[in-house]
Amino acid sequence: MNEPDPRPSGLSHSFKRLLDRLLGRTDDKEELLEQLREAQENAVIDADAVSMMEGVLQVADLAVRDLMVPRAQMDVVDINDPLDEIVSFVTKTAHSRFPVVDGGRDNVIGVLLAKDLLKVLAEDERDIRGLLRPAVFVPESKRLNVLLRDFRLNRNHIAMAVDEYGGVAGLITIEDVLEQIVGDIEDEHDIDEDEDNIVASPGERGVFRVKAITTLEQFNEAFEVALSDHQVDTIGGYVTDHLGRVPHRGEVIDIAPFRFEIQRADARTVQLMLVQRLAEPSTDAKPSEPSLAA
Repeated sequence: MNEPDPRPSGLSHSFKRLLDRLLGRTDDKEELLEQLREAQENAVIDADAVSMMEGVLQVADLAVRDLMVPRAQMDVVDINDPLDEIVSFVTKTAHSRFPVVDGGRDNVIGVLLAKDLLKVLAEDERDIRGLLRPAVFVPESKRLNVLLRDFRLNRNHIAMAVDEYGGVAGLITIEDVLEQIVGDIEDEHDIDEDEDNIVASPGERGVFRVKAITTLEQFNEAFEVALSDHQVDTIGGYVTDHLGRVPHRGEVIDIAPFRFEIQRADARTVQLMLVQRLAEPSTDAKPSEPSLAA
């Protein structure tokens, strides 16, 4: 006797095809993504749902090094600084958690929660050592899906990324991973500073992390080019307008003279890209690097 088909009747052809892929446990990720986008186009599922599904799949392909805050850009607290300076620094930077170092960025001795400083101030203490939480260290090659599981199981929110030699390479938070799935999670302390819009990618010569909100004017000045588009004002808008749609996470787009790799995006906008100048025909002149001087 044949078992009844577990799939409900009356579904659109697109959704049935999507279920066929899911129930068939396809190993072809691109085919699955194609079915998801087709289902969106046929109004079976909405754009936000597709964007999050793409984010979940993307997380499995990315490592900590792809999202971490590089060592040079970490906001850290030095245990040897006076308490007044520490409080001022924590207030100014407005993070909820800080790596605490002793003598150098490779010597992370713990993590300070900003809210714990209230205990010190209330009790008129001057030493924060007793407030430190243990620091968690993970290899920069660790997959983000595994890291997210560890964050959840251990109820941890921040980890220090270390390279193959044991040196601190950067830090990553649970918010960084979740943003890769659901898009940017902004809070009242998030600000967009122009000087952070274009940053050299650590360990990758000639590759730069560029916020999509970077104006074309700033991008042109940094890379010494003259990109123009009367329809948009930002480099993210420039790429989207050239492509004719919002690009997906992980997508690589070549728009001479640059290659853009989408690092963060949702169904509506691009947030972060890796930018690299394409190889030029043989010439004695070297391609210019962006000027990151303040």
